[in-house]
Amino acid sequence: MDHEAPVRFDTKIAVLLRADLAVWQRLNVTAFLVSGLGTTEPEVVGEPYEDAAGNAYLPMFRQPVMVLEAAEEQLAASHAKALARGLRLSLFTTELFTTGNDRDNRAALRAADKLDLAGIGVYGPKNAVDRVVKGARMHP
Repeated sequence: MDHEAPVRFDTKIAVLLRADLAVWQRLNVTAFLVSGLGTTEPEVVGEPYEDAAGNAYLPMFRQPVMVLEAAEEQLAASHAKALARGLRLSLFTTELFTTGNDRDNRAALRAADKLDLAGIGVYGPKNAVDRVVKGARMHP
């Protein structure tokens, strides 16, 4: 049997959620935060899938997405660190729970004097992303 070396990635995808979100909010925020990554960073997307019957399926990320949680203060600090390091970043604010479309989402974010973060998505070199999310816990 031929054993190949494990696949290692020099980049990391991490989602950092505010710890006090309801379960449905955590799932919704996570989906939104990673939704644009494949179009802006095409190298994170693998090949399409196919099952034994020949049914075709959409490609997915080629690497894991780490989902973490943190208190509101740490989330804000991680956001600031990601911005300072110039990492690729997506964000979801609590105001976006009350909007129903992309246009209103953009308007709500643009109007916010202070960001009430529900979560951030971070992509970049593994070590830099690790520093940004340091201290956060794996999502339960």
